[in-house]
Amino acid sequence: MGRKILLEKTGIENINTYEVYRREGGYSAVEKALKKMTPEEVVEEVKKSGLRGRGGAGFPAGMKWSFIAKPEGVPRYLLCNADESEPGTFKDRFLMEKIPHLLIEGMILSSYALGCNTSYIYIRGEYMWILRILEKALEEARQNGWLGKNILKSGYDLEIYVSPGAGAYICGEETALIESLEGKRGNPRMKPPFPAVKGLWQSPTVVNNVETISSVVSIVNNGGEQYASIGLGKSTGTKLISACGNIRKPGVYEIELGISVEEFLYSDEYCGGINNGKRLKACIPGGSSVPILPHYLVTKTANGEQRLMTYESLADGGFATGSMLGSGGFIVFDEDQCIVRNTWNFSRFYHHESCGQCSPCREGTGWMDKVLKRIEYGKGNMHDIDLLVSISKNIEGNTICPLGDAAAWPVASAIRHFREEFEWHIKEPVKCLETNYGLVKETELEA
Repeated sequence: MGRKILLEKTGIENINTYEVYRREGGYSAVEKALKKMTPEEVVEEVKKSGLRGRGGAGFPAGMKWSFIAKPEGVPRYLLCNADESEPGTFKDRFLMEKIPHLLIEGMILSSYALGCNTSYIYIRGEYMWILRILEKALEEARQNGWLGKNILKSGYDLEIYVSPGAGAYICGEETALIESLEGKRGNPRMKPPFPAVKGLWQSPTVVNNVETISSVVSIVNNGGEQYASIGLGKSTGTKLISACGNIRKPGVYEIELGISVEEFLYSDEYCGGINNGKRLKACIPGGSSVPILPHYLVTKTANGEQRLMTYESLADGGFATGSMLGSGGFIVFDEDQCIVRNTWNFSRFYHHESCGQCSPCREGTGWMDKVLKRIEYGKGNMHDIDLLVSISKNIEGNTICPLGDAAAWPVASAIRHFREEFEWHIKEPVKCLETNYGLVKETELEA
């Protein structure tokens, strides 16, 4: 049984309430930090821990904190990215719903470390019931002296607010989130300047994910070195994984980074294997925006080494034979799943969610959606496959934010590993439609 840090207490009855959370040791990290540590010492512990951003990019959190500018007389802001719009990812929702005070305690610690007196939790519009959970927890924290003026008589002031978005995927990108929080359209900003220099209202700003901020509580309580002792290499600590698809036990799991993908996929402690006795066909290990892996590259790397649940191992071999840990959205496909249809489904999503600011993304996502639909419904030709590859190359690396890359990578990797399936859709359109949608008359292909 792996060690639990974030989900350790989620099974305790009423842990979502202040009374129970406090009884179970909640807010002890805030007491320790405000009474015994300087902000710089908190930052140093986070650096020692090796904690990496859990939203997808995996950038070292302590290093990101150290970049924040500190001009005299200018406010600083901490923004918690609770947008969580990545298809296949739902672990932040679980954390906020089950143990909201853990996030609030992490927000207080992180705000103190960064010198912020006002912080925000930016939550996706579809999570309105969680917004109410967070607002209730914030009020409980405020009434018990953990927020407001002169917290614990330390001289430190802090207010935290929850701000809902309107359901736009693009607002998961940190500068689009900032634009939205300022009341503007959620378009990503050109960088530089980076948010650490000019972020919210042109002031120094740090944006971190729910899981990242929540992890700070354990780091302050137990020390950065203890956190770093968990995991493997530069992939330290634990990671929440949203497991879904054709598995026996879908759900949110907390793993020690470094366990094998095979153990996570097949052990009864985690996913429990493929559902209904089917065979594994493919897996997307880090949410819809990362490259897909065929069955023979899921548990083994191209060199035959065991694939591990770490940032480094999942990326082994680059996108030719690897993928990314990303946000931890672990999507499993069994032998009956159609890769073309699933790839088209992702492309429809990215086409719909593109903000339209960059031409390669605005036009390219539309073309990929259109061409994949054509192939899926039996109207494609062999040139369409290479056209999709060409479109993805023209999008990748040519946009202001990573949404373009997120749209291009799934298509390129699906064709790289499953080209014969795309060809089968083109060569055998009637059989394809019969398989995917039931019996279809040939005349319906013209519809």
